[in-house]
Amino acid sequence: MENRKLSRRHFIGSVSAVSAGIATSGLAPAMGGVMTTDDKLAILGGNPVHTGSWPKWPRWIPETDEPQLLKVMRSGVWSRAGLADEFERQWAKQIGAKRCLAVVNGTGALHIALAQLGLGGGDEVIVTPYTFIASVSTILMTGAMPVFADIDPETFQISPEQIEKKITPRTRAILPVHILGLPADMPRIMAIAKKHNLVVVEDACQAWLAEINHQKVGTFGNAGCFSFQNSKNIAIGEGGAIVSNDDELMDRCYSFHNFGNPYGSAVGSVGVGTIMAGTKLRMAEYQAAIGLAQLPRLDAETTLRNENAAYLRSKLVDIPGILPYKLYEGVTRAAYHLFPFRYKKEHFKGLSRRTFLRALQAEGVPCSVGYTVPLNRMAYLEHTFNSKNYRKMYPAELLDIRAYNEQNVCPEADRICTEEAVWFTQNMLLGSRKDMDDIASAIDRIRKNADKILNK
Repeated sequence: MENRKLSRRHFIGSVSAVSAGIATSGLAPAMGGVMTTDDKLAILGGNPVHTGSWPKWPRWIPETDEPQLLKVMRSGVWSRAGLADEFERQWAKQIGAKRCLAVVNGTGALHIALAQLGLGGGDEVIVTPYTFIASVSTILMTGAMPVFADIDPETFQISPEQIEKKITPRTRAILPVHILGLPADMPRIMAIAKKHNLVVVEDACQAWLAEINHQKVGTFGNAGCFSFQNSKNIAIGEGGAIVSNDDELMDRCYSFHNFGNPYGSAVGSVGVGTIMAGTKLRMAEYQAAIGLAQLPRLDAETTLRNENAAYLRSKLVDIPGILPYKLYEGVTRAAYHLFPFRYKKEHFKGLSRRTFLRALQAEGVPCSVGYTVPLNRMAYLEHTFNSKNYRKMYPAELLDIRAYNEQNVCPEADRICTEEAVWFTQNMLLGSRKDMDDIASAIDRIRKNADKILNK
């Protein structure tokens, strides 16, 4: 997919659009079709369970969303200015953090936070293998070494028990990812971090407004990072943010994202100019305008996703072979960027996951397998270890990719990626209860008729 310039996020959006034939706009979907009384599966020529369309994403309402954007475009002030400041103030308030820094994307947010927390060559950062590449590539950007802790398959999240097993004298940080918009077990992770004096950067790039005990994710660690890419629950096209209650950290982050020029407490001597080696990751004014237009409806949309996810889960949990996600105790809200479940083919007459997905798509239900290769098994690691900088920073034994791979085996992530995971995208959870019923009916219909697919 990389060679074709097709991102993981674009792939997920494409699966939803192509499979469902999206044609509507706004949140209100067309009602699904009436389920047929016959049992002939759509993949075998029968009528699909769901014949309507799914809510289109991203959502854009011209009368409310365009005035501010058009004002920005007509002003000619397109680089960072007052609207980016306003977006930062509003996002910090939404998340319950003291400070926010808006940047061009979530990858940039992670890179800035890790760099300004002092991560570098010789350090180890514990991270999940079940996430998007940016969670790990940003660790490598600092010169640090990623160490992979396996997941809890019931929650899809990094396992606190596995985190503790991976701590060494070189461990400097934990990067928990609230993958799929479901919160990781932050109370236990923060206890581990405190015990071992580790910094924590939360990758909340899929977890806007998710909560544990009514505290927003992204506010537990030293910093939290968010993404507003086009498929995300608040879609700017590209965009990101860092939140933290640490003023000195946020001043350094601001300086770093703006060429390393002085800012706040990161001032250096008067008149010296640029004070650190920085980069340019500033959010543009038109990005901020698009984000500000969507902020007022994010809370209601999140509530709707939670209600539909809980309802759909209650329907799927009774279907043999379908194991929906579990939330950790204390989770008071999830973001549901994706709705995941595990598929057990032995309850479907041995029907492969690939064929199950084809059958489900034929019933009018968009779906995907999600990540197909965990990040601990990809070629980018060996490529990085062979780079000049890594060969100068690390002894040869730490760059032995075979030994590294043996030490970073994650069997639960392997199984989820290659055999079990199925995803529904967040726009589907903005549909009706009838849409959720159709999803459950389609899955149960396939299970009851799996032998007919195998014998066709």
